[in-house]
Amino acid sequence: MSEKKDEILYTYASNVYLNITNACPCNCEFCIRKTTDKVGESGSLWLSHNPTFEEVKAAVDSFDFTDHDEAVFCGYGEPTMSFDVLIAAAKYLRQKGIRTRLNTNGLGSLINKRDISKEICDNIDTISISMNASDAEKYEAIVHPVFGIKSFDAMLEFGKECRKYTENVAFTVVDVISDDDIAQCKRIADSLNVPLRVRKYSTEY
Repeated sequence: MSEKKDEILYTYASNVYLNITNACPCNCEFCIRKTTDKVGESGSLWLSHNPTFEEVKAAVDSFDFTDHDEAVFCGYGEPTMSFDVLIAAAKYLRQKGIRTRLNTNGLGSLINKRDISKEICDNIDTISISMNASDAEKYEAIVHPVFGIKSFDAMLEFGKECRKYTENVAFTVVDVISDDDIAQCKRIADSLNVPLRVRKYSTEY
């Protein structure tokens, strides 16, 4: 029997995604990891180990980007948990003329115990940050971050700091929260001069 190949690069709805870690400091109530192990036509996105940069590079080099101009760091973990590989891969993709987007929970500075916002914005073209709730208590109840109640403010601070370095940053919420909560999230985002995008929740993968 051949050994299962880790699914580092996968496609879904015409987008290209890079799955560079399964580690995550959160356990979100609506996370798709709770219901499926793959997205679209991908194989299982559960990795046997954190890929090295060389493994990510090999996955990128083996894929034909002719019809794709962007790669999204988004898999079954939080990309900033594998920060050095994330940055190295982003730099490599930029050298190849491929734009990059980071889908993140915004807790990377807590994860890496330093402010990573400038390095992220210097190397990644677009940053999408999951806000998920309108206050710290609701956030903790929905996201269950290992860092506890301070996580909500840390996520907002990350967005605020990123906004200093790029216009291509946005907060997102999933439409499973109430309209009132979405409106409050919009007010918070506006106060930080960061756009808010409402994402439709789907279990159809």
